[in-house]
Amino acid sequence: MTQKRRFILSIDGGGVRGLIPLRILETLESRLGQRGVNKPMHQIFDLMAGTSTGGLITAGLSAPRPGGKAGEAAATIAELRNFYEREARDIFKNSITARLARALSNPLGLFDETYDTRPLEKLLKERFGWTSMASALTKLVLTAYDIEQRKAVFMTNGLEENGSQPNDYYFWQAVRATTAAPSYFEPARVENLTLKSDEALVDGGVFMNDPAIAAYLEARKIGWDQDELVILSLGTGKAEKRPFPYKEAIGWGALGWMQPSKGVPILSIFADGQSQTSAYQAQHLFDELPNVTYHRLNAVLDAEAEDMDNARPGNIIALNGAADRVIRDHTVLLDELADLLKAHMETSETDAQHPDLVHAA
Repeated sequence: MTQKRRFILSIDGGGVRGLIPLRILETLESRLGQRGVNKPMHQIFDLMAGTSTGGLITAGLSAPRPGGKAGEAAATIAELRNFYEREARDIFKNSITARLARALSNPLGLFDETYDTRPLEKLLKERFGWTSMASALTKLVLTAYDIEQRKAVFMTNGLEENGSQPNDYYFWQAVRATTAAPSYFEPARVENLTLKSDEALVDGGVFMNDPAIAAYLEARKIGWDQDELVILSLGTGKAEKRPFPYKEAIGWGALGWMQPSKGVPILSIFADGQSQTSAYQAQHLFDELPNVTYHRLNAVLDAEAEDMDNARPGNIIALNGAADRVIRDHTVLLDELADLLKAHMETSETDAQHPDLVHAA
């Protein structure tokens, strides 16, 4: 059997910080254009995996555009950048009027989610329509967690361990689920189209903020175990100089650990700790596998830029600056990846099929 080279993209969770990996993809797209390759990302990467904001990006790049041309993705990189730089302000809007209205309807508003899910759901429905993941333009993995059945959920269009087809979900609901960060958004109620049942899902970042290893395992399930895998794992930045002082933490109590004004410390620690651990494990695991090449790019953030819901213009400038530094520091690697991808497009035949749209409006 002839060995093939497969390219895999993995993107971490991190809210509005998804602008950072998106900017890296933007510069990769530009480098490919300079080499005469003007293909959408779903034709560049054989498999994409995303958690939370990474799930939104990968779904946008791999879902078919409702009413669009055959093979046209739901979103371009430019459209996604516009979302993070402009539209995200409407998602992470927390006006005094809205808070008062919710407080009146919920006397225990202190324990209510920070943001109204309706603006996000409206945007997702407009972008994805009612197309399901079975129609994805490339292989895809999105992570979530089922709070009723207490299990990790990997929403994919690949294969299960026994070779059967995976459960299918509407794209917009899958993205709503993977971005349902506890305390920020309510859990998502999604339809399992295969089992014809409802599931209650929250952000996959509660157990897998960095989905690189999940992407690798999905590739193995598909049958790419003998192929050469090139994995590009993109983080959403980490604030190394933002400590949570012991003297403050010992007095927080349950509410303090979940306090948005402090950046929801417990979620920040969970996400950062999981991403660090997963990247460390992936580096050592893949170093020992002869057919796997693994690249991990991440940014260092200023302390105030870590909050996943900070969509203010000043922070968008800071996130773009962090992305610029990553791109500058990895210029050689990005050029090498562009060369490899160009060769991949010219000489390799993909196994990706172009399925008919299903469950589409």
